[in-house]
Order: sequence, then structure tokens, then C-alpha cells
Amino acid sequence: MSRELQKIAERVVACTACPRLIEYCQEVARVKRRAYRDEEYWGKPVPGFGDPNARLLIVGLAPAAHGANRTGRMFTGDRSGDFLFRAMYETGFASQPEGKHRNDGLELIDAYLAASGRCAPPDNKPLPEELARCRHFLIEEMAALKNIRAVLCLGQIALDSYTRAIASKRLAFGHGLVHDLTPTVLCSYHPSQQNTQTGRLTMPMFQDIFVKASQVIHTPATKPPSA
Repeated sequence: MSRELQKIAERVVACTACPRLIEYCQEVARVKRRAYRDEEYWGKPVPGFGDPNARLLIVGLAPAAHGANRTGRMFTGDRSGDFLFRAMYETGFASQPEGKHRNDGLELIDAYLAASGRCAPPDNKPLPEELARCRHFLIEEMAALKNIRAVLCLGQIALDSYTRAIASKRLAFGHGLVHDLTPTVLCSYHPSQQNTQTGRLTMPMFQDIFVKASQVIHTPATKPPSA
């Protein structure tokens, strides 16, 4: 991680801007889920994770209460992360097909994981004002990631968070939609269990999004015409 990204990560972890979320993260970490009762929960805001030279930025929703809020790393330790990292591994964006804890050796390749919110919210529903308070972290990460060519938004909230971060008009959301901006914006359903277990989002569908992202970032940039 670059020094700039490390500084942002430190500010994320130290953030107490949303008392409702901080209280919830700490309560979940104290009570724990029975399956993880012997583990020490992270219980704090979760920083971004990935390759500092990434050309693909992935924007999710927020940490899961017993996933990233437990492990301290985005999308790590829950079913959504299992689905995500499998798709990324199969398409060349991750070094291994699963992430169980933050010291498991998983590395992202040409990709960086961020989120709309950095604290686990009750019922997976952050409030609009909480997302607004958190947005500057995404803006700071985008400024630190110098090589981004494509942004993959996992769900409507992630897309809205990204467009607000770049002060853009609201973009249409739909799985597989690609918006011709700079950087290119791709849309996907979030790999939540609600979507993956119902078949709304299948592994081939998800892998296809990453294939599209790969095509975007590997397409040579168009040079402006000479004077």
C-alpha cells in the first residue's frame, strides 16, 4: 500500500463521525456470532484494500457485521466476499479464490476495493447522511489511485455514491450497463446472498462483468489528435 493510501486507511479506522454506526460495530464485536465466539472482532471502520497501482476500482456498499466488521478487510469472511473473490480470481484480478482473514495472503491484482460506507450498518442499511459523511474517503482514495481506467459499482447505492463523489448526474443502474465516462463506469448487482442464492446474480454473469472491466483497462487509451 502506498503511503498516501496508508494515511487514508488510518483516518478511516480512526473515524467516529457516525455514532450510531460506531456503537453498532462495537456491539456486534462484543456480542459476536456463536460461530466466531473465539475470534477477536475488528469492530471499527474498515479501510479500502488492494493494489495501489490498480486500474480497476470496485465500489461496494458497506462492511458486513460478521464479515469485514469481524475480519477488518473489505469483503473478507462472508459469503458475498467468497463470491466476489472467486470471480476476481477466475478473471485474473485476485491471487487466490477466497479471503478468510486479513492476513491470509490474498492480493488483488490491478484492482482496489472501496465502499460507499466504511462501518457495518444495522440491517445492512446505512442512512443517507451517514453515506454523505463517509464519501470523502472514497474521494481521497480516487485521488490517490493514479491509474484508474474503470470503476465497477456493485449495486445502485454504490453507483449513486460514486456519481456523487465525482459530482456527476445520476446514472442509470442495471446489471451489465456500461457508461462511457472517464474512467469507464460498469454496473453489477451486488454479490449479496439475496442476489446469488436466488439466481439473480450467477457466477457466469459476475465473471462476465470482470471480463468487460479487463477489456476496458487493457484497451489502449485514445490519444488526442495532433494539432
